Amino acid sequence: MDFSLSQEQQLLQDSVSRFVADHCGVERHRQLSGSELGYEPAAWQQFADLGWLAIPFSEEQGGIGGSAVDVMVISEALGRGLLREPFLSTVITCGGFLRRASDAQQQAHIPGIIEGRRQWAFACTEPASGYTLHAVATTAQAEEAGYRLNGHKIAVLNGHCADYLLVTARTSGQERDDSGISLFIVDASLPGVTVEPFSAVDGGRGANLQLQDVIVDEGALLGEPGAALPLVERVIDESILAMGGEALGAMQVLLDTTVEYTRTREQFGQVIGKFQALQHRMADMYLKVEEMRSLLFNAAIQLQQDSDEAVLACAALKVKLCEAGRFVSQQAVQLHGGIGMTDELAVGHHFKRLMLLARLYGDEAYYLQRYMDLQKPVQTAA
Repeated sequence: MDFSLSQEQQLLQDSVSRFVADHCGVERHRQLSGSELGYEPAAWQQFADLGWLAIPFSEEQGGIGGSAVDVMVISEALGRGLLREPFLSTVITCGGFLRRASDAQQQAHIPGIIEGRRQWAFACTEPASGYTLHAVATTAQAEEAGYRLNGHKIAVLNGHCADYLLVTARTSGQERDDSGISLFIVDASLPGVTVEPFSAVDGGRGANLQLQDVIVDEGALLGEPGAALPLVERVIDESILAMGGEALGAMQVLLDTTVEYTRTREQFGQVIGKFQALQHRMADMYLKVEEMRSLLFNAAIQLQQDSDEAVLACAALKVKLCEAGRFVSQQAVQLHGGIGMTDELAVGHHFKRLMLLARLYGDEAYYLQRYMDLQKPVQTAA
């Protein structure tokens, strides 16, 4: 199997890498972490001007028609730069839902994303849901003019500044039923929407949401009523690919930074990189990075081919993201010594970002169990 990038993908990677090298770094990250938005609008507009926001959308939708591998490439390059721009939440996750929306919904909302004019957030997690996607207590009661939404969503990344929200709500059934879950496009400025901003562990921003008698019209329903769960699972798998790319970029930076540091840091009259015990630890870091790269490519190819194995590949990728990200981060901090977690060094900031990615939409234990559950039908059929 050929794992090399095409000429167009190499150009995309070079373009993003140049932007990261020219504009990104620890100081920018620290400044944005303390800002109200948590990202730089001018940089987001550059993303739009360079065509990066159009990558996942088809040409018919006004986009470029990029593939899963293209998403992997740009996400990995962005992950190297401690970027806080909401590419994952707005373009990949919410864009993934809108790509499957009705023609009217696509025409109304996709151009705003591609042109960098609108921010989006996906609200699915609730106080008692954990990582269970079908644990939805938020309700959407059908009315003559549309639906009335009531509920509480937490840990909504990019929710603090989103113009629109994609909200899971129950139109039928009990709180933990697989069926009966619907997806709604909600204007964040509607009466009854209360946004409670917070700062995440990685310096990014998000919000908890209160929905109290929020009225939306029938056109706000995305997809068939009560049948949103399979779509949510598919889009989260696509988001895991982007998360995996970002994580790989961060892990590669941690490895490269650690190797370089051990080449210059002296102890006991010689550079510490000459100590065999430390060389073994860095070799283990390298192995974890390459394991992550292999599973990332596999997930990208399976998604691109729309394979039945894609869901398994994404579950395996998320498990590896959690396990390898934790190992590489911890080794990087330990081999840097006391400065490893200082605010002035990129190592600690990448560590925090990997911590967040490891828990977004499900942690290691959750996806390991999901992988095992997905394997059961395969084993039964065999």
